This record gives sequence, structure tokens and C-alpha cells, in this order.
Amino acid sequence: MELQTPTIDAAIESLRPRLTGSVALPGEPGYELATPWNLSIPVTPRAVVAVADADDVAATVRFAAEHGLRVAVQRTGHGAVPLDGDVLLVHTGRLNECVVDPDSRTARVGSGAIWQDVLAAAAPHDLAPLAGSSATVGVAGFLTGAGIGPLVRTYGLSSDHVRSFDIVTGDGERLHVTPDRHAELFWGLRGGKATLGIVTAVEIELLPISRIHGGALYFDGADAAAVAHAWLDWCQDLPEHSSTSIAFLQLPPLPQIPPPLAGRLTLAVRFASVADTSEADSLIARLRAVATPLIDAVGPMPYAALSAIHADPVDPMPTHELSALTGALTHEAVDALLAVAGPGSGSPQTVIELRLLGGALAREPRHRSAFCHRDAAFGLMVAGVSAPPLARPVPEHAHVVVRSLAPWATGGALPNFSASADPARIAQCYDEDTRHWLGALADRHDPRGVLRVGQVVRTPS
Repeated sequence: MELQTPTIDAAIESLRPRLTGSVALPGEPGYELATPWNLSIPVTPRAVVAVADADDVAATVRFAAEHGLRVAVQRTGHGAVPLDGDVLLVHTGRLNECVVDPDSRTARVGSGAIWQDVLAAAAPHDLAPLAGSSATVGVAGFLTGAGIGPLVRTYGLSSDHVRSFDIVTGDGERLHVTPDRHAELFWGLRGGKATLGIVTAVEIELLPISRIHGGALYFDGADAAAVAHAWLDWCQDLPEHSSTSIAFLQLPPLPQIPPPLAGRLTLAVRFASVADTSEADSLIARLRAVATPLIDAVGPMPYAALSAIHADPVDPMPTHELSALTGALTHEAVDALLAVAGPGSGSPQTVIELRLLGGALAREPRHRSAFCHRDAAFGLMVAGVSAPPLARPVPEHAHVVVRSLAPWATGGALPNFSASADPARIAQCYDEDTRHWLGALADRHDPRGVLRVGQVVRTPS
């Protein structure tokens, strides 16, 4: 029987003394932790549980099972989906340990840590985590979504470098998960998002990297066609030591935006390489020769400054995102994209990115995972600010952009670029066998459906 709000709130009062952390109902201090990075997503859970340790997570999950509630988890809210009603939101911000072992080249990272925490801890040892394009994203959510970072073609998925997880399952059990212990969960946690449990800590491998050659070339929109076509040719034989993307940018005229980029269409060529300076520089010189960049920000850089390559926004904002995967692209595909994203297109999107995949990503790692679509050649991502007056044009146009590449699309999607509770959208992230096994494992470890909320794979009710 569904509990009414006063009954739920009264029951939640009995949860408070079970925890070291805190519980906040709407209107109470601490409830603001529910606010996601993406301000367009309504996240209004019944209560926010700011957990202090893994025992708090387990207690919250068991409490939810006792009272017919569900449990979701959030750190930064970059991949937020709508939440309300019977959901307790576990906020992991206090689980922020980050301990680097330079001898084993590993780090133990709490699920409340963001990538900047790990970068800062590893850099003094000349070590590096395989982070994503933004250092302000939560480590755990990024890794359970498999992780596509700026060096994905060189080292593969970030989740391929996970050694273990500490989790709480949907039945409230705490487990230490490795390739040898609970191997089925180790498979599913790397790509299955929150389907199989709430991560409380993770052990990851660190790479012996202190510096890379990277950054971005920013071209005037008038040069977008020439640069985009040259970039596609350049990608055909780009060595695996280098990764790249192009991004059509329409950045607002704000003080923090460099004047050459503000309030106009530009095209960014993003580049990251572990090759030596001379080899990397000779590669990027081919694109420098196509047109004169407005800004040339490619060169040797500390690995800890990795976020500067994509320069993703840090402050929360209302956004709409849509993504797709493609096979090999032709120059006709580039023309199709230019028609909806380039000069004269009227695109309302802030960024439309086409990212080269392949390389190490395309090869199966030592330990297989629930990540699918290793055979995709490119990833498309469309993002715009979904606030008036663009609240309707941005989502509508995003579908136009994706449809423009439909002849080359695979039909798949990446978990970290597909934040949605829509089962049809979630299904695009996995093949049929993977969906089946993720659903079966979720039913086994969460028989009451406590974690059946948000971006998870479950068998039909």
C-alpha cells in the first residue's frame, strides 16, 4: 500500500537516529543538496540523506525496503533524471576520501569525490587517473557509466581501469566487488550505472603520466566547413596516442568567455596526445594550416589541467542534452552536420560535438564489462541552455541534429551521455543480452525494487 506523505514523514523521523549522517525533508537545511547540476531537471525527493559512511547507505536502503520506498543516489547531479514522491535521495558528498598508493599506482576513492580531488592527489606522484573531460564530475557516476575521457583512444574506457568497487546492493548488503569476488557484479557495475547497487568507494589504476600535449584550436565559424572536412580526413589515420573531437560552439557574450569566442559561432578542434611534443605538434600542424585559428591553445600541458581541453562549464545551469553514436562517417555526413550546426543554420545549441572513438576503446579489455558499442566510430553530443526563450527550440533542434546523421547512426548511445529514465532511451545503451543479464542481476540483488528508479536496467514489472 502506498504511504501518504504525513505517514512517510513520520516514518522518516525514525531513520534519523540510525544514521551518522543527516536527513532533510523539504524545507529543512540540507534538502538543497538535491539540486542537480542540470537545473532543468526536477529533483524533489521525499527526503535527502547526506550519508557519512557506507553503513549509512546500507541503513537507508534497508529502511526504504521496510517502508515501500525507493532509493536514488547523487553526487553532482550532472546525469540527473527527474525524482519525486517515494524516493529517498542518498547524497554521497561526505564520502570523499582519496588515498593514493604511488607504489601500486592505485587510488582508493570515495563515491563523494570528484575528479579534481583525484587529479590533485595523484599529480605530486607524477600519476594520473583516467578522468573525463570535466574535473567537476563525480568519480563514481562517471565510472559506472563506463567513462569516455579525452584519452579514450589511447587507454580505453576509464572503467577498464577499475580494480574494485565497494557497494551497497538493493537488499542492503555491503559487498566488496572485484574480478574474482562477485564477478557478475564487477561486470555489470562497469557500464550499468546504478542498476546493481550504490557505490561507496572504488579502487582505480593510475597512469604514469604528468604531462600531455593538448588543448584546442578555435576557428571562426566562416572556416567551419573547411576545417570540419579536413578534420575528418585527418582522423582517418590518427595514431592511437591521440584523441580528438570537433565542437560547434555558440558561447554567450559573458565576461568569462574570451572575446574572440563570445557571441558568435566558432569551431573548436580538441586534441589530447601522449606523443612527444614534436610528433604531436606535427600532427596538429595539418589543421593549423587549413585556416588561421582565432585562438591556438594546443601545446604541452600538465595532465592535471586536462579539463582545459574541453573547457566544460562549471556552474550549474539548465541544459538539454541529446547524443548518438555513428559508424564511419563520410564527407556527406559532415555536410549534413554543417547544414544544422554550421554558418547560417540558426542552431540554438551551445555545443554540438563530434568525438572520434576507436583505438583502444574498440578492443575488449582483460575483464569484460556491461559497456556496449565498442565498435562505434564517432560519438555525437548536442547540448543547449534550455531556459527561455530557448526552452522549446533547444530540445526540438537537438533532435534535428541527431536526425541529420541518421544514415550513419548505429542506433546506440553511451550511458553517461544518455541521462534518462525512459526505458526506450536506456535500452539504446545496451545490446539485448546485456539488458537481459543486467535486469536479471538487479532482480537477484534487489528483489524489492528499492533501486528501481532513474537510469537503471530492470526486467519489466
